[in-house]
Amino acid sequence: MLLHDKYIFIIGPARFDAPIETTTYTIARHLAKNNKVFYIDYPITWRDCLKYWKTDIVKKRKSFFNPFSSEILKSQVNNLDIIITPPLVSINFLPEGGLYRLLLKINEAIIIKRVKRVIRRNKVADFIYINSFNFHYPDIAKGIKPFFTVYHCVDPLVIAHDTRHGIVSEEILVTGSDMVICTSQQLYKEKKPLNEHTFFVPNAADITHSSKALQNDLPVHEAIAHLKRPIIGYFGNIERRMDYDLLKEVVASNPDKSFVFAGPTSPEFIPEWFFNTPNIYLTGALPYNQMPSMVKGFDIALIPFKKDDVSATIFPLKLFEYLGAGKPVVATNFNPDLREFTQDTVTYCNNATAFSVAINEALLNDNEQRKQERLHIASQNTWEKRGNELSELIASHLPA
Repeated sequence: MLLHDKYIFIIGPARFDAPIETTTYTIARHLAKNNKVFYIDYPITWRDCLKYWKTDIVKKRKSFFNPFSSEILKSQVNNLDIIITPPLVSINFLPEGGLYRLLLKINEAIIIKRVKRVIRRNKVADFIYINSFNFHYPDIAKGIKPFFTVYHCVDPLVIAHDTRHGIVSEEILVTGSDMVICTSQQLYKEKKPLNEHTFFVPNAADITHSSKALQNDLPVHEAIAHLKRPIIGYFGNIERRMDYDLLKEVVASNPDKSFVFAGPTSPEFIPEWFFNTPNIYLTGALPYNQMPSMVKGFDIALIPFKKDDVSATIFPLKLFEYLGAGKPVVATNFNPDLREFTQDTVTYCNNATAFSVAINEALLNDNEQRKQERLHIASQNTWEKRGNELSELIASHLPA
């Protein structure tokens, strides 16, 4: 049975108007089909205010900065409202310790005060609180007192910005929640010893969006329309997870192919050769709404993540987005759990030689039957299905 007629407050790691579709906001939209959902916008800081004062980031929010306000922002989704908090103090740069935790309590008190004002104004009695990977604010639940709390663990903590305080804060969330839901088997194995009520619900994708790549009248993105084919493409962040050693060998072994990497780059993780290789093309960051036209131009879609303890926790949305666009997918074997969900539609490779063989095999032998098999697998891994699984799981564990 799905959650129905419940009040739900959910906070995530991104703003409601983030340019890229986020897991948390997607879940919030799905839960709002049968419940009243309040999405707590990722809190803006005073530093953010100064940096973005003349942009929509602040313009959309500044009318809600009054600390005594209980106003909410209506979203374009029925039963989904946005709670915007007053600005907080920037504290993440501080070392872990007493001063940081003291200032964090002050910041959390600002969030709690705003949420409680909304609760009172809307005469909310009992409600569910979901922290969807916002480990920066671990103690909100203690202040707003929901009758059921969920921590949604989406990714491992890797970068210094997250690990500086996140390791301590996430443990508070995991041990203090009534339920923990993880998006990979590896994360599930890590969190289960800390909280026996830990479950695995994998990520999915917005297939309705990526499947636009199948439309005959959709043009290939102008950034790659002129490139020599075949085009071997990747859509997403170009950062530490990429297996650059493997890519160097694969790209060198396939000089007749254009390798496109569409997304923002993290230069501190990227080797210099990557920027200077003739058959590698970088588009830079692109809005999510341009993803279908970009992926349409790919002959083969890649997921070239390196195999390590961190990547073993990743259940990438782009996998099912690629499949939903009908594209052949070649990936490294970074997470063995993925085979269960993709069956025989994706080729997982142990090394660069196997990767090159898989690319060329797909170019030579792909056909309509294989394409339909990929589309079927994508249809089994939609947010509609995952949202229902998550909703049913929470509903089945609510106190009587």
